[in-house]
Amino acid sequence: EDAQMRNHFDFIVAAANLRAHMFGIKGRTDEEYFVEVLQSVIVPDFAPQEGVKIAANEAEAKESENNTAGGMDESEVDQILSSLPKPGELAGFKLNPIEFDKDLDDHMLFVTACSNLRALNYSIPTEDTHRSRAIAGRIIPAIATTTALVTGLICLELYKIIGTPQKELTIEAYKNGFVNLAIPFMTLSEPTAPATTKAVVKGKEWDWTAWDSLDMNMGDITLQEFIAHFETEYNLDVSMISHGVSILFSFFANKKKLAERMKMKMSEVVENVTKKELPSNQLFLVFELIANDLETDEEVELPYVKFRFR
Repeated sequence: EDAQMRNHFDFIVAAANLRAHMFGIKGRTDEEYFVEVLQSVIVPDFAPQEGVKIAANEAEAKESENNTAGGMDESEVDQILSSLPKPGELAGFKLNPIEFDKDLDDHMLFVTACSNLRALNYSIPTEDTHRSRAIAGRIIPAIATTTALVTGLICLELYKIIGTPQKELTIEAYKNGFVNLAIPFMTLSEPTAPATTKAVVKGKEWDWTAWDSLDMNMGDITLQEFIAHFETEYNLDVSMISHGVSILFSFFANKKKLAERMKMKMSEVVENVTKKELPSNQLFLVFELIANDLETDEEVELPYVKFRFR
């Protein structure tokens, strides 16, 4: 009978799935399965525990607290400890902790069901999952205030970039915005130019910023061809290549491994070193290089390399 009540049913499904996840068991959410299983579940009749006295006032509560202040005796503790399994019997067993995330439907189904069951106890109106998610995350609708204002300011700057201005725009034409609606206060300021790094490439000075990159669109070439490209195109001797936290090539690496990687394509080198397969929809790889000028042997600081391999 209770299984037909939505809130009761949702609680059973959500609680069972969360408990299954905790023990590393794959859960299920199909209603037919739960209805079939619940029909065979026998719920024991409730019987109040004997010898338990519920305090009716503060005096009785304090007296009960004093009587139980001693806690359990040593024999009870030893009995509980002896009932626990030995560490050797739990080899390979692992519990998965569950941290609440309002953006996960399984978590919100449990929270919604619990709060609605509690609300039914006190004849309080229940809420759906969407409303419960807003309450749990303390989400305050702000689309008509700050969000709309910030979006408008961003769009004004976007017009300057994608539009067709009557003159060439300098950095002074763009604006940063600072807004505090509580005061209220709003001001616009000119953005600061990004810091530059000076590099000498092929005898010419190049002041590059964090927004710059060296773009390569030569296909999925080998590591040897990659290094040779910087030698012929930029007159640079590459001494190290990294991808994220992984070093793909370095002058001090194992010579045998380097010889094997030299013949591999760049995407294969990345997969081989990181032990991760590249997604089928990924088109670019980002590399950081350490290189020296072939003539002066001085280190040349370079921006990251944006490498298109597909």
